[in-house]
Amino acid sequence: MNLAELAAFLRSRRDRVRPSDVGLPTGPRRRVPGLRREEVAQLAGLSADYYTELERGGDVQPSAQVLAALARALRLGGDERDHLFHLADRPVPTVARGSNAHAQPALLGLLDRLGTTPAQIITDLHETLVQNELAAALIGRPPTRRGAAGSFVHRWFTDPDSRAVYPTEDHPQHSRAFVADLRAVAARRGRDTEVTGMVAELRGRSEEFATLWDTHDVALRRTDHKRIVHSTLGVVEVDCHTLFSEDARQRLLWFSAPPGTEAAAQLELLAVIGTQDMSADDETSLRRTSVSVPRVRPRHPPRER
Repeated sequence: MNLAELAAFLRSRRDRVRPSDVGLPTGPRRRVPGLRREEVAQLAGLSADYYTELERGGDVQPSAQVLAALARALRLGGDERDHLFHLADRPVPTVARGSNAHAQPALLGLLDRLGTTPAQIITDLHETLVQNELAAALIGRPPTRRGAAGSFVHRWFTDPDSRAVYPTEDHPQHSRAFVADLRAVAARRGRDTEVTGMVAELRGRSEEFATLWDTHDVALRRTDHKRIVHSTLGVVEVDCHTLFSEDARQRLLWFSAPPGTEAAAQLELLAVIGTQDMSADDETSLRRTSVSVPRVRPRHPPRER
């Protein structure tokens, strides 16, 4: 591992990212044109001390997950990301998939401009790569799982608790949509072992999935009207929009509501609620969300997430 070169590369990339590029305010007292160290740490979900040691060339061993988080925070292109992994003596990700995938810069740029709208970037297997604070406040942070278990589709059919985000009466509709979407992805990927392995496992573990898979329904999830169960706001009815990357392996999702509706008022209140980042472990890029808000009576009893 070339610690000195790694430190120099991180410093050079940090200097090139403007605060406005990542949705941060530009104050009159800012002494550097690029990001501050603590801002990069915050964007990557790391402690400021840990990131500072990286930039100083300290004896630290960043994991692949930490490197992926830094690549996202610094808006690195594909070649720059690969160079970062080489400097850290870590295997370079060969394809953009899975929980360690590198969110595509074009989608990240759009996500940065959706600061007042819940939004997130996911893979075509519904693994969350990055989300803004409003999305975390609305639907929660994804669990720290890798492989197939990192996919929300996988958890939907194997972990009953994952379904608490939607009202029970809506579950059949979402099951059908998830399976039809997965079939479309499987057809596009061909004999991809990641997809075929997930399908085989789900067929063996979930009778519901096996029955729906055998219907051969196929349809990508492009636009949905969803009811989301929030522990404070109750049931929030939103429209979910999807923008696909050019290779269709990643998706930018954002949630909206028509002006003047109850859901629009709930989303405005969600913005008031806010979130608070907590310090993450040095070897992870995860952040926990803390919410505090005056109580609003929900229309349905909240379900445990």
